[in-house]
Amino acid sequence: MPTKRELVLDGAIELLGTRGLRALTHRAVDESAAMPSGSASNYFRTRQALLIGVAERLEERDHTDWAVLSRLPAPTTVEQLVDGLALFAVHAAGADRTRTLARYALFVEAQTSPVLLESVRRGHDRLTAWAATMLDAFGAHPSVPKILVDYLDGVILHQLISPARAFDPSPALSRTVRALLA
Repeated sequence: MPTKRELVLDGAIELLGTRGLRALTHRAVDESAAMPSGSASNYFRTRQALLIGVAERLEERDHTDWAVLSRLPAPTTVEQLVDGLALFAVHAAGADRTRTLARYALFVEAQTSPVLLESVRRGHDRLTAWAATMLDAFGAHPSVPKILVDYLDGVILHQLISPARAFDPSPALSRTVRALLA
């Protein structure tokens, strides 16, 4: 069961991902989280503190997702790897769309906030390290995990901006993964 603080942060993520950065106020977060007035400001006195809290909560929720995914058998073939990456991209742009949009909003906002930027970078580094563990079995060059994570970010971003009805990143992912592993 989430704590009240987590409910506030989840409300902020929902608000950020559905209405954007301009809509993110303490009062709007309270409404989004269905919490009493003043709850968000009790936990996060400033907007920057709230944004940093959101970044940390996103990272925490990502780690929970990654832990679930990590319990699955590691891919042993390129086809399994591509299928897993494609599922990740489809999930991020589909079922997890709101959280993904909130994350991208933070990417932009982090450019003017060194503390927020550090939090965003830490999350990206951890995702890249997780990808590296999957790619170890394929003898991938050390540069490949970052290239692949950055590529996936681009695929997901473009799907969010210009959605394809039948979004299937598998063919392009297959070509990209095979080229990177060659």
